[in-house]
Parts: sequence; structure tokens; C-alpha cells
Amino acid sequence: MIRVVATGTFDILHPGHLYYLEESRRLGDELSVIVARDTNVKHKPRPILPEVQRLRMVQALKPVDHALLGDLHDMFRPIAEIRPDIITLGFNQHFDEEHLRQRLRDRGLDADVVRIPGYPGSLASSSKIIERILNTRGPSGPTSPAGEE
Repeated sequence: MIRVVATGTFDILHPGHLYYLEESRRLGDELSVIVARDTNVKHKPRPILPEVQRLRMVQALKPVDHALLGDLHDMFRPIAEIRPDIITLGFNQHFDEEHLRQRLRDRGLDADVVRIPGYPGSLASSSKIIERILNTRGPSGPTSPAGEE
């Protein structure tokens, strides 16, 4: 059995997330997803949705066999427990693949690291969705026609 692990924040689920998880699942027999803890998201703005809600959304997705929250202090702890054969990264995740491979080896984990290419859609990122909402529905965006709210 080939175990695959995908990781991410998964804030405001969109087609890019689903594509990433579907492509990750195709690489093996079982897909586990590690959802980032709110306090561990430091490379971008804090998630809009709380971690427990993001976890529940990911658990409900068809390609996902198991989903769990990441460890508060050691990102490798859940990976050591799962012992995956493959770890996938999204196209825009900030990890350097070779550095990650070395850190895995240092922990005695022998997993391949695969970068999944980006989804070819215009709204395939949470930040683009937020920007579009602000531009079309925010205070400076177009106003709704009379009688619609």
C-alpha cells in the first residue's frame, strides 16, 4: 500500500484545493491530509476559517481518506506517525523540496516529495477569491442594485 500525505492551510476551499488533493490521491492507495494549525500559519495572513472548521471541510472531501490537524510544535510528528511513501506539495507552498527531503532523512523518514502543479483556473487561490470578493462586493466595489441585499 502506498501512503500519500498532503499538507496545507485549506482556507476557503476552492477548485485548486480539490485538484491538489485529487492529484495527490492518484499517486497512492491512501491519502492523509495534515491541516495547518491556526497558530502555525506564519507565511501568509491568518486563516479566515478556524482550524476545526477547515479540518471538517477537508475530511468531507472524496479524495481524502484521513485528515488531521498538524502538531503545534513539530511539523514532522504527524508525518512520523503516518509514515508516508510520498509527501505532496502544492504549487505555491513555500517549501524547498530538496531541503524538505533532507529534513525528512534526518528524522529517519524515507518519503519522496512531489510538487503538484497548479490548477489552471482563475480563482484557484484563497487570496484571489478574497481579492475578487473585495473588488466586487466590498465597500469600494460595485454596489448592489436597489432592492437587493
